[in-house]
Amino acid sequence: MTPDNTRTSSENNNTDLEQFQRIRAKNRRKRYLDTHPEYFETALELADPLLYDRLIRRFQTPAEREAERRSKGFSGILEADLLRSEARLDASKEKSSTACKVRRKPSIANTIDEHPEDAPKTKEEGKERWLYEMTMRFIRGDDDDFDYKGVDESEEFDDRDEEIREEEERYFEQEEPEWVLEEPGTSGEKSKLTGETGIQDF
Repeated sequence: MTPDNTRTSSENNNTDLEQFQRIRAKNRRKRYLDTHPEYFETALELADPLLYDRLIRRFQTPAEREAERRSKGFSGILEADLLRSEARLDASKEKSSTACKVRRKPSIANTIDEHPEDAPKTKEEGKERWLYEMTMRFIRGDDDDFDYKGVDESEEFDDRDEEIREEEERYFEQEEPEWVLEEPGTSGEKSKLTGETGIQDF
């Protein structure tokens, strides 16, 4: 094996390891959310105020909005209103300069004008879409206020059953199919069967 081949193999191993670690970290983040639903009760409105307006706020009753404002307190209300105003201004500038109605942050859409087909039809649909966007945001690592290290490096959030299934799948994918039959009159000696037999073991 030449040095070039050795280096290539080593680089491939490093790439595989990095990819495995990224996947494991994302799996642990998803597992964290599954076991800590209270995460979605935090002030996630500030992550994307306009998206929150489109998916959640538009379906709130006056009583629900008032209860939300009381729970935020004055400083929370002020911060949300400021961020919402800034987001609307940025979206408006983007629309004017590009003649495009949508401004995208990391895979989350801030819009001023909304196509009717894009709007959620019910409160439940809006909440489902909001939870999905916030889940993807968290898994990508875009929540700057969250300490991901405590989750990414914790085996507490590993799903061992799922990992075992994935390891078994990888093992069998690498195995070559092989059939072994006992030939009559060979005193238990076995021979490999090659070619198609019409019988496959799944």
